[in-house]
Amino acid sequence: MGENLAGRTAVITGASSGIGEATARALAAEGASVALLARRGERIEALAAEIAGAGGKAVACVADVRDRDAVQRAAEAIGAALGPVHTLVNNAGVMLLSPFAAGKVDEWRAMVDTNLTGALLVSDVFLPQVVAARGDIVNVSSVAGRTTGPNSSVYNATKWGLTAWSDALRKELVKAGVRVIVIEPGAVATELTDHISDDRLREGMQGFYDSVGALQADDIAAAIAFAVGQPHRVSLNEILIRPTGQEG
Repeated sequence: MGENLAGRTAVITGASSGIGEATARALAAEGASVALLARRGERIEALAAEIAGAGGKAVACVADVRDRDAVQRAAEAIGAALGPVHTLVNNAGVMLLSPFAAGKVDEWRAMVDTNLTGALLVSDVFLPQVVAARGDIVNVSSVAGRTTGPNSSVYNATKWGLTAWSDALRKELVKAGVRVIVIEPGAVATELTDHISDDRLREGMQGFYDSVGALQADDIAAAIAFAVGQPHRVSLNEILIRPTGQEG
């Protein structure tokens, strides 16, 4: 176990798989105590046990980022178990691609509520602690927050919104000494594509990921650990990470 983040407590949303799971491991390996937030309790309980078994400190809290009351209850449990929060990683997200004309309103709402509103609600709950700690807010956006494409218009809207909000929040919190960091991954091999309900688009996206040599979740987690591990005077505001084979 490292000591670069020793004495810090980090909250990671969407910690049951993919980038969130990898980030929890990476921050714990650098000495942070980690709070794992996700809806799938068995997975985060197993991850917390794994981290503890490796000599780290972790607590699992079942919460849906769309439910502010549930997040508040999780915050109280985290405070009792780990103490004040220094770092928040807003990672929970879904990518439900479809043609806009398909009118999949429930999927639009799921993306807006999770990818954007969820990050706002979780940040609202933990902001006082992060400000008191002069800590970090890390928002996991996407390359889709700076480019667009067919069949991803609503997903693009949520990620463009998250990226824009991140920079505006950064400006609000500069004088408080809080670093706001936005991470923009390209193709990453996670469960993200599994939930696309359109079979053709799901298979096409998985084929694209294979063709460009998709990044691994550990690659993004390493970038997050690097960013929050910098001296406080250094703020890596925006990190864009594509596979070497991905053009756009």
